[in-house]
Amino acid sequence: MNELKNKSCVPCSEGSSQLPLVEIEKLHENIPEWQVVSNDGMNMLQRTFSFPDFRTALTFTNQVGELAEVEGHHPKLVTEWGKVTVVWWTHSVQGLHANDFIMAARTSDLFTE
Repeated sequence: MNELKNKSCVPCSEGSSQLPLVEIEKLHENIPEWQVVSNDGMNMLQRTFSFPDFRTALTFTNQVGELAEVEGHHPKLVTEWGKVTVVWWTHSVQGLHANDFIMAARTSDLFTE
């Protein structure tokens, strides 16, 4: 994971495509706590983080939001009492890009159990 979390996102250029399954599997080995899920035929990375209360969950949500703003790459965030679900994918390629794995690793790095 250290290798991924230390990388920065690269802008997707016109014609960028989603990662092939073999590359998804390879990168996923670095962030095994994340699930590769399919939604409407698009692969996405998803993880639910647990917290002792809503305030802590909201603080984490805001930290992920700040990270997303810095990189210009934004996830789906669902904040509930005691948990936050984060989903990363790249809209422009309609699936997973290396940026999603970078952001997932950096999101995990924000989490302290």
